[in-house]
Amino acid sequence: MMTSYSHVIRPAGPGQVVAYTGTAGTIANPVPPGAAAVWVFTTTIAHVRLTTGTAATTADIPLPAGVPVILPIPNNTGDIKVSAIQSASGGNLHVQPIAAC
Repeated sequence: MMTSYSHVIRPAGPGQVVAYTGTAGTIANPVPPGAAAVWVFTTTIAHVRLTTGTAATTADIPLPAGVPVILPIPNNTGDIKVSAIQSASGGNLHVQPIAAC
């Protein structure tokens, strides 16, 4: 029986955290090339975008607070960042790149 979370989700690089408010927060470094997906967690309800340049807006996908979500990144060449903006209040965006399982 597997008991370690890392056996279920294999990290593909370091995690990043960035604050967001009514102004989007975007992770500083792109998701490493070859990472198959990102594990995303927001501390408040927020709108999230996988991006190569434009920051998140309230038109992007809303995520509930405190619920981790895995977002796939097909054909990741290393230019993707993750961005979030608040729905009603600011918080923190946590991003962990993960490898294909």
